[in-house]
Amino acid sequence: MAKVFAKPLLLYANKVVRSLIRPFVHEPLAGQRKAADSSSIRWLSTSDELPPAPDTTADGDGGATTVCVCKVEGGLLMSPSTFQYFMLAALEAGPGGLLRGLLLLLLYPALRLLGHDRAIRVMAAVSFAGVRKDGLRLGGAVMPKLLLEDVSAEVFEAAAAGPGRRRRRCVCVSAMPREMVEPFLKDYLGVDAVVAPELRSFGGYFLGLMESDAEVLRRLNMEEVIGGGGGDGGGGGLVVVGIGGLGRSFNQLFQKYCKEVYVATKGARRRWRPLHPRGYAKPLVFHDARTAFRPTASATLAMFMWLPLGAPLAALRTAVFLLLPFSLSVPLLSALGMHSRRIIGKYPPSSAHNLFVSNHRSLVDPLYVSAATGRADLAAATYSISRLSEILAPMRTFRLTRDRATDRTAMQAHLSSRSGGGGLVVCPEGTTCREPFLLRFSPLFTELGADVQPVAMHSAVSMFHGTTAGGRKVLDPLYLLMNPTPAYVVQLLDPVAVESGGGPELANEVQRRIAEALGYTCTALTRRDKYLALTGDDGVDRCRRRHQQ
Repeated sequence: MAKVFAKPLLLYANKVVRSLIRPFVHEPLAGQRKAADSSSIRWLSTSDELPPAPDTTADGDGGATTVCVCKVEGGLLMSPSTFQYFMLAALEAGPGGLLRGLLLLLLYPALRLLGHDRAIRVMAAVSFAGVRKDGLRLGGAVMPKLLLEDVSAEVFEAAAAGPGRRRRRCVCVSAMPREMVEPFLKDYLGVDAVVAPELRSFGGYFLGLMESDAEVLRRLNMEEVIGGGGGDGGGGGLVVVGIGGLGRSFNQLFQKYCKEVYVATKGARRRWRPLHPRGYAKPLVFHDARTAFRPTASATLAMFMWLPLGAPLAALRTAVFLLLPFSLSVPLLSALGMHSRRIIGKYPPSSAHNLFVSNHRSLVDPLYVSAATGRADLAAATYSISRLSEILAPMRTFRLTRDRATDRTAMQAHLSSRSGGGGLVVCPEGTTCREPFLLRFSPLFTELGADVQPVAMHSAVSMFHGTTAGGRKVLDPLYLLMNPTPAYVVQLLDPVAVESGGGPELANEVQRRIAEALGYTCTALTRRDKYLALTGDDGVDRCRRRHQQ
């Protein structure tokens, strides 16, 4: 009798152990080995390579057109777990992000006991339940950077962009919500179609529930999705191949349409390399998230353990900034973990140069310029910092109105006024940029009649970004100073003489010099382009509201 109960108990225990040692319990495309009669499954070992993208023809000469159906999780993406993507969604989707993130972290042990597809539905419920539907730009503003850094170059080239061959149609399949993955797939990878469940909503709020596979397939015309409207997807000149991944979601799609399905083993996936940014359909210039790290379970746990220490440390750093002179605050802040480095060009800055032009990385850029030059008489020309940040600033702030004539007159008066200190720090980009790009420099500073001291700024954070487009800018100083070891490099470049007229040519030259010193790329994008990409508006009204905070 004991053996009757011992055997199933042992089997159950083995199942639990296997669940704990694997990221999720199901192997890629589990169950499709039984479908060998309808699709040819090829399991790629460590020494195997993914098939190259074959040539395609679309000239009506009878040649076959190749279409690739690619699973996102475990196929296109290298990571064996989707937890980090939902953790980012939980932290960034709206108010209460820290509470949703903490709940998701507490559920992590239970999620590992669930199947891949069931775990995704639970994580979607925690991450999106109660989040407002209107204005949610998570997929286009927050998720792309994290997802793009996890794209496999081998899989992407095989699925859509084989080197030296004509690009073929690519259809991506995902068990994650469409709101999370579709903007990243279509905008940055140029994927032709996305098959993914949508989140259910009621009264303008997400319920945290997703469509089933059957509902997605009924909603979409799969013949048209796979064939691109050029005929039926099962034949008639189309050769459909598949690249499998994690979970059982949409397995019937692979079984019905794909003649061959390629599935990589864990050993093969470990050899994959991330896709280089040159392979993106468009460069990733803008993204908006407070989280500056990949939020895996261990990294997120470290963040929550750091928060009780980070908040008092941020307050202490703020007090040092406000109360002590630079001669004392700089070494003390360095002891508190705020690292900085100054690089001086061939001609050191002198008191004769009162106009400092810098690229914009965070709201403390003018403070680092002031500390690097040893001048406490500089003022910062700003557009949209909050009233609280303006009050707490340890240096004078000079608010601009976005009216060109008014701003030029006020800045010229400040530079010529000894009572005002005469020194001014200007960030002509008008907004911050986190990536190694420089936005277009406004030529307003070239019309002030003062020689320009270019300053190249580089910053690095490890936990939180101190800038935001869609969030509350009043919290920017707190998030920046809560980083364990924020770092800045201030490079004072050779001065530029301003001849009569100045204009866009001089602004472009200053932009080029700063970009060359930093190894960044110059762009013609503006502040308006950033806010349209991240928030859907031009940001002017938003900044006016923030100024009242």
